[in-house]
Amino acid sequence: MVPDGRAEVTWIMSQPSQNHNIAHWLPHWSALAAARTALRVPVRRGFGRRPAWAGWTFRELDAAADRYARRLQGLGVGPGMLALLMVRPGLDFYALTFALFKLGAVPVLIDPGMGWRSFMACVAQAAPEAFLGIPAAHLLRRLVPGPFRSVRVAAVLGRWSLPGAAALRGGMATASVEAFPVHPVQPDDLAAVLFTTGSTGPAKGVAYSHRIFSTQVELLRREYGIGPADVDLPCFPLFGLFSTALGATAVIPDMDPSRPAHVDPRRIVDPILEHGVTYSFGSPTLWARVGRACAARGQRLPTLTRVIMAGAPVSAAVHEVLLGKVLPEGAATWTPYGATEALPVCNFGGREMLAETAAATRAGAGMCVGRPLPEVCLRIIRLCDAPIETWDEALVLPAGEVGEVVVKGPVVTAQYHRLPAATRLAKIREGEAVWHRMGDVGYLDDQGRLWFCGRLAHRVTTSTGTLYSVCCEAIFNAVPGVRRSALVGLADGASAATTPAIVVEPEPGAWPRTARERDTFRERLLSAGAASPVTREIRRVFFRRAFPVDIRHNAKIRRDLLAAWAARQMGG
Repeated sequence: MVPDGRAEVTWIMSQPSQNHNIAHWLPHWSALAAARTALRVPVRRGFGRRPAWAGWTFRELDAAADRYARRLQGLGVGPGMLALLMVRPGLDFYALTFALFKLGAVPVLIDPGMGWRSFMACVAQAAPEAFLGIPAAHLLRRLVPGPFRSVRVAAVLGRWSLPGAAALRGGMATASVEAFPVHPVQPDDLAAVLFTTGSTGPAKGVAYSHRIFSTQVELLRREYGIGPADVDLPCFPLFGLFSTALGATAVIPDMDPSRPAHVDPRRIVDPILEHGVTYSFGSPTLWARVGRACAARGQRLPTLTRVIMAGAPVSAAVHEVLLGKVLPEGAATWTPYGATEALPVCNFGGREMLAETAAATRAGAGMCVGRPLPEVCLRIIRLCDAPIETWDEALVLPAGEVGEVVVKGPVVTAQYHRLPAATRLAKIREGEAVWHRMGDVGYLDDQGRLWFCGRLAHRVTTSTGTLYSVCCEAIFNAVPGVRRSALVGLADGASAATTPAIVVEPEPGAWPRTARERDTFRERLLSAGAASPVTREIRRVFFRRAFPVDIRHNAKIRRDLLAAWAARQMGG
């Protein structure tokens, strides 16, 4: 093992190139490692009991994908067809996704945890031509048919058809066992439509090309040393597809992927110990919860050499607990920076954070997220809420100045799906290249590292200057009894000014029960704020028992909802 926790990848292989359909990885591993386990999924054995596990080898997964591809082709699914997939994470989910890739069809993946109204808006925006789902999903389609009006082919997971939906497994028992030919593609052909969470606005479908998927596979291999000797616990189901492409075994945890902040730590710890998991990707809130539980019990995870956390800023405390009390010696924690539209952009190790940047973060300097990857070009440009049609070097700010983060490179998507206005706002054209506006504010230090200061939409502009969420919140988060805080801006109806305020979610057991306790807590917060030039202007404090958060990682604070709530508190 190398010192940063990554395994040495010594597997010799002939790799599919970037010119290939991403589905080529599955028959590739089926040929090289047919009998190795590709997937393990939990099978419940009654209420309260630990699950048994079912699994497929790479050969079995490849054969299942071939059977599904042949069945879907017979139903009329073909190259370029948008196919909405509503199947729970499990063996069939991964087989169907690879089947669609093999066909050259385009999987459309929408997180149902966003709420049904938002989900239906995403379906209508995507305009899928095929709909593959469990019976409950087809019932939803019959109850609310409008958003599904574009569907021409409908299929239900199972052996039995439903009205208007053919059985996906119908006739598969007698289907040909020959390998299904992977549809040839061009690198920039549309491969999938993946929806954002909608945590800072309406959810949007992001158009992914095969080139982007192929590049991501290679970057994950290089940055984290992932290879055939590894076992993954993907706490975000889509990441399991990358594990398969990398030749690793994916063990799907027994959890609700839309509620990572509420996971039972045993459902993460038990499969890690049982299956010898070597790396895991998950939300920082999930790993904070699991880390605390393990530390409290003195539980070590001796095989887990890499924990990759993304979706929101990861505090130094999470890295400290995992590296100091949970993971084995030599293990690593990583926090890749990026977004659905461009990922990964930067990579940062927990050990470097603790040694070099954590103290500055606590003092309000922002959150360091590391250096851009060599393939990514990153710049900081002047803050602007309007579209920028074409690139101009005059937009670029020097190191140390806060502005908007923009990136270009082979992992940067070119457009949103069927949303020209959103594409125009988020993309900057430079000849054939495209810069993506991350919607984040930050700055570069003298070592070329990016410091994240918050979302562009979350900055609060007052009569004296601009406040940035991550910088301000770090000051208040250091006050004893604070679990987390959120900067919000309150409009003053009598003037055009905006008043900054901080909303605090206390630690469990720290909620102020009396008016005196509330006043004392508030004074401690205001005293901490007054002591820092970053937060000196903030004089309003609100307490809230639980923050609204995004539905994918349960980590991004919905500051827009908190601002509306705080305004109502003032009005009341």
